[in-house]
Amino acid sequence: MELLPNSRTEPDGSAVIRVLSYNIRSMRDDTDALARVIAACAPDLVLIQEAPRFFRWRKKLARLAAASGQVILTGGATAAGPAILSSLRATVERTEDVLLPLTPGLHRRGFATAVVRFGGARLGVLSCHLSLDEAERHDQGGLLLDRLAGMGVEHAVAGGDINEGPGGRAFRRIATGLQDAWATAPWGGEHTWTRSSPHNRIDAIFATKGVDVLGCGVPLGLPGITEADLEAATDHLPVLAALRIPTS
Repeated sequence: MELLPNSRTEPDGSAVIRVLSYNIRSMRDDTDALARVIAACAPDLVLIQEAPRFFRWRKKLARLAAASGQVILTGGATAAGPAILSSLRATVERTEDVLLPLTPGLHRRGFATAVVRFGGARLGVLSCHLSLDEAERHDQGGLLLDRLAGMGVEHAVAGGDINEGPGGRAFRRIATGLQDAWATAPWGGEHTWTRSSPHNRIDAIFATKGVDVLGCGVPLGLPGITEADLEAATDHLPVLAALRIPTS
């Protein structure tokens, strides 16, 4: 398996970072396996979907962060599920949790967002879990683009459970305004949802046009990650990307 670039700061001040997007199903599965998968990916940012939202949700998320070598930036119940974790390499400028308009009868959705710096590189970050309803999901894709555009940063990354594949309207709407990291530089595995047939890529990482995507995909075969842990951790497979972020 081709190696994915490691995190580093370049001589010109730009930064190579690893970003992981992962639906963790409210930590209802094997949390030790989940922590091992996250740690083996050596991420600088972890964009989580379905973080715990109810009883002692903060403690559960903090336990996962500590076990995987991360700290909590924002999100969880306050963002209706999405959350952001980071390594200590990140300098945090600000965070904000955003609740999206609620459609009666449907589940509340939200964004976890942050602005962080890695050396001379400044980056907007957004974690999302879009609706199961096709029309609402399409609207949320537009809200995602609007939110990134309003963060006051030149470079940004968004990741999450899109709840549809690349052929879907919401996915295509997001990919029109941003780079689909897998399509730009495929690496590792493609499909993130393997519980049905045909398998599909419903989880993705997107980046603004100025970000250099060095590789993106499901980290199958990465040292420290076993098939057993991937199956036990949650019902989705994670997406890992290596990105070069220019100086701002």
